[in-house]
Amino acid sequence: MFQIRIHGRGGQGVVSASELLSVAAFEEGKYSQSFPSFGSERMGAPVQAFARINDTSITIREPVMEPDMLIIQDPTLFHAVNVFDGANTQGYLLINSSKTLSELGIEEMSSLYPKDHIAVLPATELAIKYIKQAKPNTVLLGAFAALSQMVHMPALEKAIRKKFPKKIAEPNILAAKAGYRLIDAIER
Repeated sequence: MFQIRIHGRGGQGVVSASELLSVAAFEEGKYSQSFPSFGSERMGAPVQAFARINDTSITIREPVMEPDMLIIQDPTLFHAVNVFDGANTQGYLLINSSKTLSELGIEEMSSLYPKDHIAVLPATELAIKYIKQAKPNTVLLGAFAALSQMVHMPALEKAIRKKFPKKIAEPNILAAKAGYRLIDAIER
């Protein structure tokens, strides 16, 4: 089973990202699960969402404590909460930032991951370019698809089209494709 934990802030689309990921996996014939965890339910508060993908039925219903993939939508959380708690350092790390790992202050922790399992990309900037909003979720989902190969772009596109009306879906698909291309272009 592949387990994902997404960290962000209220209003950034963390819960939607988890749902879209789950639907995309389902579209590919996999079993999937998605659910959020809120602290104080307000805009800007730290939020986590969880997703699981498996080839067989998923029977556990608890938060993801040992994620195979950490997706960090808001890098300010590195200094607010322990996003690395329980993380599988043989897994993947996907970060929304235009800064380096050293500039983010996580070089020591990130050095525990295989180098080809880490990706940092300016997802917010890409989101603003494509969807005209600072919601990096679909950009990061495209990057997730390229980095992990757990879901593929056609299924992700289908999930986005199911969730959003065409006017919103199409720019989000372009954003997801931009995230995918950026990761896909990185030599590993």
